[in-house]
Amino acid sequence: MKQQSFYSESELYLGCLERNPNIQKAVYNHYSSKMFGLCLRYIKERAAAEDVLIIGFMKVFDRIHQFKGSGSFGGWIRRIMVNECLMYLEKEKNLYNEIGIDAVLPAPVYHQPSDELAVEDIMKLINSLPMGYRTVFNLYAIEGYSHQEIAQKLHISENTSKSQLSRARTHLQKMLNLKSGYKNRELAC
Repeated sequence: MKQQSFYSESELYLGCLERNPNIQKAVYNHYSSKMFGLCLRYIKERAAAEDVLIIGFMKVFDRIHQFKGSGSFGGWIRRIMVNECLMYLEKEKNLYNEIGIDAVLPAPVYHQPSDELAVEDIMKLINSLPMGYRTVFNLYAIEGYSHQEIAQKLHISENTSKSQLSRARTHLQKMLNLKSGYKNRELAC
C-alpha cells in the first residue's frame, strides 16, 4: 500500500468513492491541518473549530459522490469546510449588524504596515475582528467570493456585505496602526 503522501488527488477521490478507510484516513491526514486553519479563521473557539472540521470531513466522505471532478478535490473540500463554518456561525446568531452602505464612513486612508509584521500577527488581527466583519472579510479577501455570492450565502444584502467589509478593513487598519505604533515605540526605547 502507498504512503499517504504519494496519493494523487484522483486516487484520494476514487478511494473515498469506494469508501476505503485507509484512503479516507489519508485524505484527512493530507487536508486536515489546512482545513483546521480555515475553520479557525471563521471560528475563534478552538474546540468549536475542531467540531466543525470533523463534521466537515464527515460530509466530505458522505457526499463524495457529489464531487464532479471540475476543479481540484482539495478545492471541493475547502468549499464544504467554508459552508460548514458559515452554518455554524449562523446557528450562533447575532452574526451581523444590519447597517446600510450609506451609513459607512468615507473610505479610510491605508498605510503600508511594517514589514516586521508576521503572518501569525495578521491572522491574530483578523481573528480579533467582530464575527460579522471577520466572516465577510474571510469570504471576500481570502476565499475570493463576490459581494453577491456572500449576500446569498449569508442571507444578507449586498450592501450589508460591502458595509461589513469596509468596516473590517477600517478596523484592521486601526489595529495595524496601533501595532506598528507599539513596535516603533519599542524601537525608540
